[in-house]
Amino acid sequence: MIIQNNTDIYDKLFPKGDILTNEEISQLKSSGKTINFNKKDVIFRQGTLTSHVMYLGTGLIKLFKNGRNDRSFILKIATPGYFIGLVSTFGDNTFQYTATAIEDSSVFFIDINTFNSVLEKNGKYSVYILKEVCKDNLNIFDRITSQYHKQLPGKIADIILYFSEKIYHSNTFEFPLTRNELAELAGTTKESFICTLTEFKNDKIIVSDGKLLEIKSLEIVKTLSRIG
Repeated sequence: MIIQNNTDIYDKLFPKGDILTNEEISQLKSSGKTINFNKKDVIFRQGTLTSHVMYLGTGLIKLFKNGRNDRSFILKIATPGYFIGLVSTFGDNTFQYTATAIEDSSVFFIDINTFNSVLEKNGKYSVYILKEVCKDNLNIFDRITSQYHKQLPGKIADIILYFSEKIYHSNTFEFPLTRNELAELAGTTKESFICTLTEFKNDKIIVSDGKLLEIKSLEIVKTLSRIG
């Protein structure tokens, strides 16, 4: 990982700059550092102490929780504009999950005491952060619920839509995860994931070549997701 100095490009790290004063933005920027991570680098590990608020500037980050028997549950793929680890930062003094870079990424680390000071003085920004945390948790709850109630085609359709609509905003994209990780995200086995994806391909719902995937019938994918 590489530490770099703050630059004007990180003005975008504060999506609600309209409710932060120039003084508050200056406070947050001066208290932090931007760290560049390479693909597969660990940002933080489950069980380690929290010390900073982290904001993803560029790249993609995998958030996952380690369980028994070396199994892990992928909670989310974080995209630029996402505060990483806020639930752990404010809910406990240790991280409840691990974060790793799945592509080269830059993360802005803000001193937690400075961040708390801004929140205490700026009610509007505090409400915004609270809404972001709640919205994120609800999205995770929805995905977990779908894993328990949907059949395999619905689960795989959900994963395709997740990357198409939430991550890449395109009907053509490359999966940034391994087949094992995609299976974890879908709540199934690697073999079942590959088999269902092959069925989608044979039915001409998608076209795939390695990690590259193109949705040929978005309507069918959405229908499979909806009916589960």
